[in-house]
Amino acid sequence: MTRADTMTSPADAIDLDEVALLLDIDGTLLDFADTPREVWVPPTLRRTLGGLLARTGGALALVSGRVLADIDLLFAPLELPAIGGHGAELRVAPGERSDPARTPSLDPMVKRKLAGVAELGRGVLIEDKGYSLALHWRLAPDKGVAVTAMVQSICESFPDLPLEAMPGKAVIEVKPAAFDKASAVAELMRLPPFEGRRPVFVGDDVTDERVFPILPPLGGFGFAVGRDIPGTAGSFAGPAAVRAWLDGLLERGA
Repeated sequence: MTRADTMTSPADAIDLDEVALLLDIDGTLLDFADTPREVWVPPTLRRTLGGLLARTGGALALVSGRVLADIDLLFAPLELPAIGGHGAELRVAPGERSDPARTPSLDPMVKRKLAGVAELGRGVLIEDKGYSLALHWRLAPDKGVAVTAMVQSICESFPDLPLEAMPGKAVIEVKPAAFDKASAVAELMRLPPFEGRRPVFVGDDVTDERVFPILPPLGGFGFAVGRDIPGTAGSFAGPAAVRAWLDGLLERGA
């Protein structure tokens, strides 16, 4: 049993009138699939998230590497506050649009170079998110080392561009270094209805690790998924456990 599954955990003492719920998507709310387009959103999750959004007075946001348009497509017809593109996009309330000028997109020349990584073999997939480009090898697990090395070499070939290569679970993603999830979460927490609330963040991946250290100064804390991460209040075994916990939060807070 993980720390977040115990009855003495901070996960069971959350007051929905005081917290802001910040939730990663892939690997946290949703189980991984062979490709990003194949993930499945349980209908009950939409109901739970919609209920928690109302119960927290709008202080619930998805925090993802996916762009807002992709997030909305996944959770339609539900639209939620969200941080998209690893912090490139920020939407404080349903119906609002992120300012497209807030962050730079990935240079087209970099994208063209990275697209060549797919030549390493079948199963290496390219996902263009506009602000970033991700190289997946879940369908070609033997190509992970080669993909990572080639991506890092390409990034080093652009010394004048501030690029960041972020490793993940069977993926490496390249984006401009000007933004990340942590800076976007800090910005979100300065805006109503999140302002003045205690942030509670749940995430699973390397890209989520930067968020956890900024939470305690804001009076908040975080939970990892699938593994223990230093500086968190506990961990969940997987997305199913996170969804069950959210269901319980809604039931207790109704």
